Amino acid sequence: MITIPRLLILALGALFSGYHIVLGLYALAVPVSPWPSIVAMGLYACATLISLWPSSPTRMPLWLAGFDLAIAIALPLIVTSQLDPNADNGYATWYVAAVGTLMTIAAARRRLAVAWIGVGFLAVQTMLWAGPGSLGGIGVVGSIVWVAVAHMLGRQLAKAGRDANHFVRAEREATEWQAAQDAHLYERRFRLAQTNRIAAPMLRRIADLGGDLNADQRQECRNLEAAIRDEIRGRMLLNDSVRSAVRGARSGGAIVTLLDEGGIDELDDDERERVLDALAAAIRGSAADKIIARTVSDGSETAVTVVGLSQSDDGSASALGQEELDDEVELWLEIPRQS
Repeated sequence: MITIPRLLILALGALFSGYHIVLGLYALAVPVSPWPSIVAMGLYACATLISLWPSSPTRMPLWLAGFDLAIAIALPLIVTSQLDPNADNGYATWYVAAVGTLMTIAAARRRLAVAWIGVGFLAVQTMLWAGPGSLGGIGVVGSIVWVAVAHMLGRQLAKAGRDANHFVRAEREATEWQAAQDAHLYERRFRLAQTNRIAAPMLRRIADLGGDLNADQRQECRNLEAAIRDEIRGRMLLNDSVRSAVRGARSGGAIVTLLDEGGIDELDDDERERVLDALAAAIRGSAADKIIARTVSDGSETAVTVVGLSQSDDGSASALGQEELDDEVELWLEIPRQS
């Protein structure tokens, strides 16, 4: 993108505005009295200086727009009061270009209504002072054209800005979509490689045995399936210590379920390792038949909740004719997010 420094534009505007004052000074001998023109030059210089102030916002403040409009109305009235409308005043009509320049600045600074009112008053005052034929002769048409060009350029630049913002958003969305696709592809490849690493030895053994597995081998297959499920559903709840603890619990006949719902993704490595080590210790120390570990959503002081359930058989179930035994809570642990 090619950009033009703002100070350079302001400097060019100041030089162009100063040129009108130079022309007015050059033609001070034309008016009946030079003092009204000198006052008009001072007012114009003040308005231009404030309008081109470097630290001012892009959109002209309303009070400044009103001040510029007042100057644009005052300049023709002040200067023409000392000029002969039937004579060739030459550069003494410098105020016409000055008003056009000041209103062009207002238009460029997004005060279009003020700019059009200013040049509109200039055109009406000129026709009343010297007749319609003078509009082209002293440059009123040129001032109107300047404002029109500034108006069109402002609208085109605003449209280009909106289009650029639209393209930026579209590019950002495309980048995010591509990143998500890459992440999905990486995750898929990683899970496939991990599944292959875990299951390949058993699959080869099944192939060698022709599918004729004994009870222990079938149980091992079920444990491997559960381990693969852990890698998918457990994600951040897994490290070597947790895997070892879960494998030991399942070997003892327990049912272990790990559910990672994104609650510990934002923890740093040290805090996550502390949480997982506490989880592994809880699983190793539990004699429950069912163990469920679940992450807690971010914002809670608890990172992971661990529940262990054991089936109780105190004889009451058989006495009541029930075949299923009730589950009792054998373990309840909330691992804090911060140490």
